[in-house]
Amino acid sequence: MTSTAKTLDLTPAPGAAPFPRMVLAQTGAEVRAMLRNGEQLLLTMIIPVLLLVGFSLAPLIDVGGGRRVDFLAPGVLALAVMSTAFTGQAIATGFERRYGVLKRLGATPLSRGGLMLAKTAAVLVVEAVQVAVLVAVAVALGWSPQGSPVTAVLAGGVLVLLGTAAFSGLGLLMAGLLRAEATLAAANLVYLLLLAAGGVVFPLDKFPASVQPVLELLPLSALTGGLRTVLSGGALPLGTVAVLAVWAAVSLGLAARTFRWE
Repeated sequence: MTSTAKTLDLTPAPGAAPFPRMVLAQTGAEVRAMLRNGEQLLLTMIIPVLLLVGFSLAPLIDVGGGRRVDFLAPGVLALAVMSTAFTGQAIATGFERRYGVLKRLGATPLSRGGLMLAKTAAVLVVEAVQVAVLVAVAVALGWSPQGSPVTAVLAGGVLVLLGTAAFSGLGLLMAGLLRAEATLAAANLVYLLLLAAGGVVFPLDKFPASVQPVLELLPLSALTGGLRTVLSGGALPLGTVAVLAVWAAVSLGLAARTFRWE
């Protein structure tokens, strides 16, 4: 009895958990919040699937030679990345700030960088589910990616990671600067504009030649074009990598400097 009592130490040991553990815990909370939100699921899952099926089966657009699903599948994959990393995240984070959720997180040891890292990691988890569903639907519609599967997965993964970083930075930048209502309106407006002008369902060569170089520099256009190249058997396009890397570095840098807890 005496020996046991002497080895039992009940002294309080306050202190923050290790940084990786804090980020992992916040990532889990972010993933659960995304999957429980019906509007988020509509934006991130249902709309891309409907676009893929509808435009693949109905002759509504002219994609030039080849099958419509071969043109649409990479673009819809890029759109899914944007819908989760940018639109959904910007809206959710904006309302979290409005309702005081971020203010309470700011009182914890989790840093601003840790929160951004957790949100980006949660986006990657949801994107993995999106990619699996969309690829299965596209294959069922007759899509058959070309080239080596290993190369396609590795090169496509690089593009998706860079695109996620770019869109995540833009979403957090918008949510950190604007009010929740303004973020909601602006994020949806950008989503619609990039859907129309980002090469997802309409080929960029259908636009006037004077604006095509500008459209090719948009993050969605770059991600869409890069995925089309890789999934058609081509090599990883370094120009696309550079465009997405610049967007990611600038947007994440600005978001880290300007993001506000309240």
